[in-house]
Amino acid sequence: MGLRAASSCAAAAALAAAAGAEQRPRPRLCPPPLALLLLLLLSLGLLHAGDCQQPAQCRIQKCTTDFVSLTSHLNSAIDGFDSEFCKALRAYAGCTQRTSKACRGNLVYHSAVLGISDLMSQRNCSKDGPTSSTNPEVTHDPCNYHSHAGAREHRGGDQNPPNYLFCGLFGDPHLRTFKDHFQTCKVEGAWPLIDNNYLSVQVTNVPVVPGSSATATDKITIIFKAHRECTDQKVYQAVTDDLPAAFVDGSTSGGDGDIKSLRIVERESGRYVEMHARYIGTTVFVRQLGRYLTLAVRMPEDLAMSYEESQDLQLCVNGCPLSERIDDGQGQVSAILGHSLPHTSSAQAWPGYTLETANAQCHEKMPVKDIYFQSCVFDLLTTGDANFTAAAHSALEDVAALHPRKERWHIFPSSGLGTPRGDSHLSVSLGLASSILIVFL
Repeated sequence: MGLRAASSCAAAAALAAAAGAEQRPRPRLCPPPLALLLLLLLSLGLLHAGDCQQPAQCRIQKCTTDFVSLTSHLNSAIDGFDSEFCKALRAYAGCTQRTSKACRGNLVYHSAVLGISDLMSQRNCSKDGPTSSTNPEVTHDPCNYHSHAGAREHRGGDQNPPNYLFCGLFGDPHLRTFKDHFQTCKVEGAWPLIDNNYLSVQVTNVPVVPGSSATATDKITIIFKAHRECTDQKVYQAVTDDLPAAFVDGSTSGGDGDIKSLRIVERESGRYVEMHARYIGTTVFVRQLGRYLTLAVRMPEDLAMSYEESQDLQLCVNGCPLSERIDDGQGQVSAILGHSLPHTSSAQAWPGYTLETANAQCHEKMPVKDIYFQSCVFDLLTTGDANFTAAAHSALEDVAALHPRKERWHIFPSSGLGTPRGDSHLSVSLGLASSILIVFL
């Protein structure tokens, strides 16, 4: 008698988990048909707990259990999610088809079939294609980080899914570290952002305004290190006005087989490329806005922190050296309207912009007055280059696309991670004043 209720709850949980897996990084409302279906399945589990026993030969419970095991570790923030999710759905569909005769008239079975169809439509999954095996040892793909991380979790080696970290660099330049610390730095010349056992990223910064210590990035070098059978070493290099859609050897991918373990995707010719490294679960965005480059990286924590003691100079890990910082230690680099700066530096500090016009221009793109808005104002005042507005806006878009925790997308100037204090306006204004003075000293 409890078997039917168990399968009802299991089917509901499987479909709910599947919906949740694809929505985790960017929460959004479930489309009405799927939401109604989930409610129906949940109701079935509750209302029919004491009804007649499901025929023993109907294997919908087994199908659902297998689907849960294949999808419980999936997260749409991870590269390869669509492919793995569609494989699992096709396996679920195949299992229900094989037990269709025994489950004829079973409401749980028919509800699951409808749910599968709805999810396949939402994710644009084809009905024909590869399917997942229910044996994680068989499906283990050494060149898919997300696959073997999930296999470790399934075997009990890991109780939690892998944690992902984000690092970004943009503008004058502003650095967001793996620890979500926000800094504004000078760092003229070549500096390592990331240097671990799997990935190296180096940026080169040049002065933006004569007589100022403010710099911006005009060159990015990325090295994907050779990794067993997954890929040979691949080097990518971008400089101002040359943002290629290929590695330096002319290739656009690494690894064998139809599904490459490393690939470059050009989103906007000469302006925006993405690099997806499945074998290390890592995504890199590189953009050119105006004359300068921006960078955003998402990487699993266990790999990002895998480096030797001699590799400790990594801006994404430890931030900028204190001698290279030009903010006040909390990332405060800008101001709220209504506070003025010392007149002694006004002629130099905002070529082409006043505090009011800089605030207005940045507010058009970024209505939330967080640290990205503040950085935009700072860059306009110190450089007079309107392209820095687009750089700050794109940097925030990259955070939304790659950062795994939505509650940390926005950082406010009065704190490293939390919400701003009510008395932050004056301290932010003073932060901008001192920062601009430092830049022009």
